[in-house]
Amino acid sequence: MSLYGFSQASFYDFVVEDINGNDFDFSQLAGKKVMIVNTASKCGFTPQYEDLEKLYKEFGGNDFVIIGFPANNFLHQEPGTNDEIKEFCTLNYGVSFPMMGKISVKGSDMHEFYKWLTQKDLNEFQDSKVSWNFQKYLISKEGKLEKVISPKTKPYDSEIVEWVKM
Repeated sequence: MSLYGFSQASFYDFVVEDINGNDFDFSQLAGKKVMIVNTASKCGFTPQYEDLEKLYKEFGGNDFVIIGFPANNFLHQEPGTNDEIKEFCTLNYGVSFPMMGKISVKGSDMHEFYKWLTQKDLNEFQDSKVSWNFQKYLISKEGKLEKVISPKTKPYDSEIVEWVKM
């Protein structure tokens, strides 16, 4: 079956477009813990960018990375273009962790990677729905989905920090 035909697709099989329009190959993340977060610039949870950046500055590098996916699926809270989103994140929060190009995280136009994240038959962990902006998916060093964290849970919550440190 094709790469995204999902017969045996793993986390490391995905190649997505980053916010600058370049390919971002998840195979380069092998051996790292990864937090995937769908983001938005005009959401009540937008200030979570500050703690995401703090977490990334403290733990990011060889063992941990945060990947942001801007999405406009909830009350049009991410209306900007990739360039506008990048400028917003840089100017307001100093975001240095990798940001991907804007995608859809639910509905009929859901990105293939988010299908993998949310469907147990693909991720071999659990079914989930992206309930709002800033939902977090925690991926093990082996590329396995391990936890789905509520958008309300702040990035520096002890559950997340302890997982990163394990």
